[in-house]
Amino acid sequence: MTQLQTFHLPESIVGTQSDIDIAHKMIQAWKTDGIFQVAMNTIQARKTEKAFEASKRFFRLPLDLKYQCISDLTYSGYIASGEEVTAGEADYSEIFTVCKDVPLHDPSVQAQWPCHGPVPWSDEEYHQSMKVYMDELSSIGEKLLKLTALGLGLCNINALTELTKNGWHHMRVLRFPALSQKSRRGIGAHTDYGLLVIAAQDDVGGLYIRPPVEGEKRNRNWLQTESSAGMYENEDPWTFVKPVPKVLTVFPGDILQFMTNNYLLSTPHKVKLNTQERFALAYFHEPNFNACIYPLFDPSSDEFIHYGTHFTNMFMRCYPDRITTRRILDEDRLSILALLKNEALFRLPQQVKDATKNRHNLGQISAKLSPVSAG
Repeated sequence: MTQLQTFHLPESIVGTQSDIDIAHKMIQAWKTDGIFQVAMNTIQARKTEKAFEASKRFFRLPLDLKYQCISDLTYSGYIASGEEVTAGEADYSEIFTVCKDVPLHDPSVQAQWPCHGPVPWSDEEYHQSMKVYMDELSSIGEKLLKLTALGLGLCNINALTELTKNGWHHMRVLRFPALSQKSRRGIGAHTDYGLLVIAAQDDVGGLYIRPPVEGEKRNRNWLQTESSAGMYENEDPWTFVKPVPKVLTVFPGDILQFMTNNYLLSTPHKVKLNTQERFALAYFHEPNFNACIYPLFDPSSDEFIHYGTHFTNMFMRCYPDRITTRRILDEDRLSILALLKNEALFRLPQQVKDATKNRHNLGQISAKLSPVSAG
């Protein structure tokens, strides 16, 4: 068990020397451990507590009521235990996914953008508890991205937060059953497809992460031909993330790995079931649905990720039989997504040109930190 570093975030991030010092320590922690902790203040801890209380109330509902919280427009809503599969094996987590809550009258919903629609909340109390909590994590996420920009040596402190304006932030509200003959694992080994993961867990414990390993290959999960699901599931090392009161755990997703050309690696993680039920909240601080993401330190590269396409592909991969996936295919909503991606392509050259002047060479900062090969 590794003692994770814990950071206390400043009230604001403006690029002072103390901000830069914290930023470099954060990057070093990610490169060494794959994860770090952020201390919560009293208000943040109370919002987290209320979100957990709301989660437990929801999961105690009768199954028929939970099944009413499913949408064919959006991937928000209830996911039954065993419905999600990782590397061909069922996960026994019970989930409520909260994607961006887009009203039916919104132009994007009217235009049949994939994944857009209202969250099928069970009740208003549940809605408000999760909204308040996610708004708080959104503020924390913006601070963390500014610090990440400083730690990577970017001249523009807002280089990453410019991508997250009106971001497609979402969250997985999770319940794990107690270990039994029927339920053997929580979630199999995988990396998360987004930009930044901010998670809270109760005091039961079950989360394991895989730190960066010298020379180890990490799949490019954003490609349809590669997947990180199941990789190194039964191979050491895995670090048990001990539950600590009033902290959030933070680690990079696939998009940060892509943007930094494997300098920061997306952190593999898995969940083992414990002897009693466990609850967790995994929040994803994300780019705008129509944002284009490009490599930060290689302006000559023609690679890019259109976030909406990436998000839709990942969810369709995870839930091939879900009613939402079937509607996307039946109504050919992927063709609408292709139009959005093509429009974004026209914006990309100027976007990259504008951003190039805000970069430093990664080699200038990599010498200051302990290098870890991505393989």
